[in-house]
Amino acid sequence: MKYGFNLLLWTPHVTKQHLPTIKALKKAGYDGVEIPMFEGTPDHYAWLGNELDKLGLGRTTVSVLGAGNNPLSVDKSQRQAALDRAKWFVDCNVALGSQILGGPMHSELGYFSGNAATKQERARGLSFHRAAGDYAAKKNVRFALEALNRFEVYFLNTMEQLADYLDEVDHPHVKAMYDTFHSNIEEKDPVAAIKTIKRHMIHVHISENDRGTPGRGHVPAAETYKGLRSAKYDG
Repeated sequence: MKYGFNLLLWTPHVTKQHLPTIKALKKAGYDGVEIPMFEGTPDHYAWLGNELDKLGLGRTTVSVLGAGNNPLSVDKSQRQAALDRAKWFVDCNVALGSQILGGPMHSELGYFSGNAATKQERARGLSFHRAAGDYAAKKNVRFALEALNRFEVYFLNTMEQLADYLDEVDHPHVKAMYDTFHSNIEEKDPVAAIKTIKRHMIHVHISENDRGTPGRGHVPAAETYKGLRSAKYDG
């Protein structure tokens, strides 16, 4: 298993001014960093990837689908915008040298229809992920979809929902992540939920229930690591 640090703790956009922080993380013994990807160009991420190469740090990325990029929408232009955004993410990951893009890449963050997710929305999501997965496959990048709590999205909140959905997507470049923060909210047994998602799990986020330092809240850290070992997770 490898350990990285998510740079969202410091910034939504990593630039030259954050290099001292990245170097400190390398000195502290981390294997890599997770780069937030909300803006910028492939050229910018190519520069950043070169800096990480110099330090010998691995990298993954994390982002969200923002307003107007809703793959579940009845509006065809929003669905196309979501696919275009997904392709941009993939291109920037290639430039960075990252092979995993994590986050809730399944619906628009913060948007609520006022109803439960419909069969039609699910069908649109499946179409989106198969198309995005095909594009990612050409570039050797994988999506690690993240189930978020009910206060942030209404589509894919639990590991069971995510696992069932990915069974249906059935694409080798559209996989899953497990996140302790969201599981702490949504799962009746957060550790047992690791078994539910393990067949799709390629990435993990470790965070306390209050987004603070792991081990200083009530997320069952020791049991979580045992669960990951039991699931033979090695990402």
